[in-house]
Formats: sequence, structure tokens, C-alpha cells
Amino acid sequence: MDKSITLSFLFVVFIHTESWSQIKLEQSASEVKRPGETVKMSCVISGYSMTSYYNHWIKQRTGRALEWVGRMDTGSNAATYGSSFQSRFIMTENVPSSTQYLEIRSLTAEDSAVYFCARRDTETMWSLT
Repeated sequence: MDKSITLSFLFVVFIHTESWSQIKLEQSASEVKRPGETVKMSCVISGYSMTSYYNHWIKQRTGRALEWVGRMDTGSNAATYGSSFQSRFIMTENVPSSTQYLEIRSLTAEDSAVYFCARRDTETMWSLT
């Protein structure tokens, strides 16, 4: 039996009202993969400095509540993962291209979902010097 996994990628943007028309998070197209394969989705950020905000990944399976996959501490390539996403899910970033990535390895049927790229609605509260 040919089993495949459909992964859909949408985006959500949390924005300040004064600059809403300039901010965009563009995600890669939906993909169909087989169990055991790897998928790497991207989120290209424009309209604000990627390193000024945390960017999150959210998962939603049909008929289920949203699940927080994790967030990138932008500019440091450091990720924080939700408890269910710490082994096969890998978040990375490329600051010069303003792109963040979510890679899922060894896909299972449970990974079939819509994945959202989202920006936190407030700026990072601290900075590294």
C-alpha cells in the first residue's frame, strides 16, 4: 500500500497595527512525502528585522488543537522546542537571507498537518552585546 504524508504550510503574522502592510512571512509550498522521509520547510521574512523578534512554528492536525512546535531565538540559531518535538524536529535559520527552516526527519502519519510560521507580537526583551 502506498502511504504518503501531506504537509501543508501556511503562515500567521502577529503584527503591530502601524506597520501591518509591510510585514510578510512567506512559506514554502505544500509537499507530499512518504513515511520515513525528511521534509524541510522554509519561512522567508520581510518587512522587519528577523533578529528583533522570536519566530515560532505551530502545528495543526485536522480536527485537533494547535500545537506549539517551538521558537527560534533569532540571530543566535538557537531553538527551543515543545516537549513533543524535541527529537525529529530541527529549526534553523539563515540570517542573511532572512529565512527560518523547520525540518522533520523520519516522517510518520502523525506528522501530517498544517505547519504555521508565526512572529511574536512584541520585540525581544533583551539583546546580546
